[in-house]
Amino acid sequence: MDQVIQIVGALLILAAFTAVQVERMRPDSRVYLALNLAGSAILAVLALIESQWGFVLLESVWAIVSGWGLVAALRAESSRP
Repeated sequence: MDQVIQIVGALLILAAFTAVQVERMRPDSRVYLALNLAGSAILAVLALIESQWGFVLLESVWAIVSGWGLVAALRAESSRP
């Protein structure tokens, strides 16, 4: 089951990355940031469970940066008239 969850997390990140590369999504869009946040959080938790410290660091930072960007995007959106 862990493998299925890992694949889902990876697919979320890869879907966002691919969408930006083919110009179907902007890297500052809420959807892009949410996909990255969800995918990296899933992978960070699984890496933590498996004590894979390099991946814990990578995915945790990825999730934090994505979350920060998502909060900024939501604040900017709510402040528009």
